[in-house]
Amino acid sequence: MNAPFDATAALGRKALAHPAPDHQVAVIGLGYIGLPTAALLASYGWSVCGVDVSPKVVETVNAGRVHIEERDLDRLVHEAIAARTLVAACEVPTASFYMIAVPTPLGPGKSPDISYVEAAARAIAPKIGPGACVIVESTSPVGTTERVGAIIAEARPDLVVPREGSEEDADIALAYCPERVLPGRIVTELVHNDRVIGGVTPACAARAAVLYTSFVKGDCLTTTARVAETVKLVENAFRDVNIAFANELSMIADVIGVDVWEVIRLANRHPRVSILQPGPGVGGHCIAVDPWFLVAGAPEAARLVRTAREVNDHKALHTEAKIRALIEAAPGSKVALLGLAFKPDIDDFRESPALAIAASLARTHGEKILVVEPFAETLPAAFDGTGAQLMVLDAALDAAEVVVVLVDHTAFRHLAPADLAGKLVFDTRGMLKR
Repeated sequence: MNAPFDATAALGRKALAHPAPDHQVAVIGLGYIGLPTAALLASYGWSVCGVDVSPKVVETVNAGRVHIEERDLDRLVHEAIAARTLVAACEVPTASFYMIAVPTPLGPGKSPDISYVEAAARAIAPKIGPGACVIVESTSPVGTTERVGAIIAEARPDLVVPREGSEEDADIALAYCPERVLPGRIVTELVHNDRVIGGVTPACAARAAVLYTSFVKGDCLTTTARVAETVKLVENAFRDVNIAFANELSMIADVIGVDVWEVIRLANRHPRVSILQPGPGVGGHCIAVDPWFLVAGAPEAARLVRTAREVNDHKALHTEAKIRALIEAAPGSKVALLGLAFKPDIDDFRESPALAIAASLARTHGEKILVVEPFAETLPAAFDGTGAQLMVLDAALDAAEVVVVLVDHTAFRHLAPADLAGKLVFDTRGMLKR
């Protein structure tokens, strides 16, 4: 456990003038960001209640266990539960700080769906007292933090809710602070990465910064809520555009008949060139989703951002077509597909191109498809009724004549071309070239 943070002075004069809240911090949503954040805050001495709509998740956390795979998280949760600084519940408690860390998926037509954030705001509203601070962490379209404020204001006319540009003395604080972490390193990066804290007013940003400076060793940079919302979207759009260049380059290489991995290796010897590595597409809840929020906010202006998204989505279709051509070249053969996660060494399958490709192949080739995914105990629901099998690596390689690397998990990296001699091999990640 970390040295406890003396939170009493951080709770604010208005909060201290009223009955003590049930907890100092309530984290709404115990997923890939909410649970690590809740456990980390608890390890720094805050009294934390993690809130989730799933009774199973709440039960798991209260037993000191975790429902997601993330380095160091199981230890952190176990210690916080044992120390009674962390508890999980399905009901929102009263608290001094509320952090919203719920999903923000895409709706029809690639439109942002902030319904989970809105639901969290409605759940929080009856519990908020004067002096409380509400922080949105969910990646959101620009203006979402103000929307949360409007929901609270409508539900609680007895409270003065801060508004952008207003100099009125508000009863609560409202801010936006996006996560910027790498799956597999979330606990470490929550502490060491810089944070951008956007307040609806400067006072709101300062209030929210009290919470983050208690555990963040990086810089905590304050700005407006709308700027902070835009910063998060821009960070992921920047990465998406650069990945799209690599993916498009790989498709160009296929047409002109050159080795894309050799092209990138040599081009990157230029002192001002740094091309990323292509793959079968782009997955995860961030890079595959967030750029669409920018497009939705400025559809006529965001031409490059839109095109990059389309390129990366198309790369999955291009990859699947190449795999199908391999299967047709070896009729009757078994096919080993290595990996389903959206990136190496995690159990996160959200928006995974590998999963989408594998499930599509399974629907047409059934029992020929042998899936190897070390971070899954059973195949996801997308494979139900297909006849595809989940197998360990050695068994799949023994049985298959076609081998496709979709994810370069560490568990696969010992493989060398000699291990796959006599098989048709398609390495979408360039793993065998390294």
